[in-house]
Amino acid sequence: MSSNLISATTTARALAVLRIVTAFLFLQHGTAKLFGTPHVAMFDGLQLASLMGVAGVLELVGGVLLLVGLFSRPVAFVLSGFMAVAYFMAHASQGHVFMPILNQGELAIMFCFVFLFIAAAGGGAWSADAARGKAA
Repeated sequence: MSSNLISATTTARALAVLRIVTAFLFLQHGTAKLFGTPHVAMFDGLQLASLMGVAGVLELVGGVLLLVGLFSRPVAFVLSGFMAVAYFMAHASQGHVFMPILNQGELAIMFCFVFLFIAAAGGGAWSADAARGKAA
């Protein structure tokens, strides 16, 4: 083992766990919007051609791609931007731009920065990108 306390292998595995768990949580937003599962009452009657419908498609497709770790960097980059826009459109517009606890925007900000990290770091171990030799 190297002189580092945490080896590169451990770091790659931790990154993969972060990617997988984040993608799983994000994917649920897409399935709730598009398929009604898990059921979230505010998404009842959601139109696919609406802003929330397009968000659901991004959450579903992006979530699946990140879950398996395919095209992790570009997908995470797009999703990071999507979450930044979501924060400013849906949360910051309610006021308290610099106090997300007051506009319920913490999750959007966390997704934004975790996706930005994945865009920079890659998908880590246990990803389709790593299997293809494309992981960082």
